[in-house]
Amino acid sequence: MRRGVGNVGNARNVRNVGKGLALAAVLTGLLTGCAAPQGDADTAARTAGASAGASAGATAKAAARGGSVGASGSACELPVTFDVAEFWKAKAVDAEEASTATGDLAGLADALLRQGPVTMACEIDAKPAGKIGFLRVWTGEPGDADARTVLKGFVTAEKGASKAVYRTFSSGDVTGAEVEYVTTSELLEETKTEHALAVTTPRGPVVLHLGGMDTQEHEAMLPAYELAKSTLHVNAA
Repeated sequence: MRRGVGNVGNARNVRNVGKGLALAAVLTGLLTGCAAPQGDADTAARTAGASAGASAGATAKAAARGGSVGASGSACELPVTFDVAEFWKAKAVDAEEASTATGDLAGLADALLRQGPVTMACEIDAKPAGKIGFLRVWTGEPGDADARTVLKGFVTAEKGASKAVYRTFSSGDVTGAEVEYVTTSELLEETKTEHALAVTTPRGPVVLHLGGMDTQEHEAMLPAYELAKSTLHVNAA
């Protein structure tokens, strides 16, 4: 299960033991799940996000636009560009810097920042919008694999993933593969729904993945995922 706090980018600061401990806390957060917000204001935001899940449901209309990522100079420079939902906050993830950690931290960073054929490059935090979860962007090296193959490799590498249903999607001049599946945590004894899509670009494959604290939060965040999918386009090489 890939859920957690949105400070993976702090891995860039891994230079000494103190900073290594900070990375450990961050990566452990990713491994164990989203930390629930504290305080009355955050509790209210959590409740609002859960309530929104019922209305988002299966239709999941696109969310209001708050900006975009992917272009040069944006929070995350990527092979693709897409719109980000209002209030969601994007942050680049430097997996190469995280890999400079030593010992157990290096293994933890590799396990959490690399999944199948792709590596985490950007995470977009829903917390400022009153929800708990992330839309994460994963990128890979150029190759011959098509979008569906890349996506299957991504899902297969997800521990506890099952019941995957794949389909083709098109958005403007972009065509790719999309999947809905569930993940089961043996530790927490719970199952939740997840969505992901993949496209290929001259700079390599890109996977967009939407998780969430649970299925209810996931459904509440689907409009942000739909916004990203409907505005997705490949950047010039």
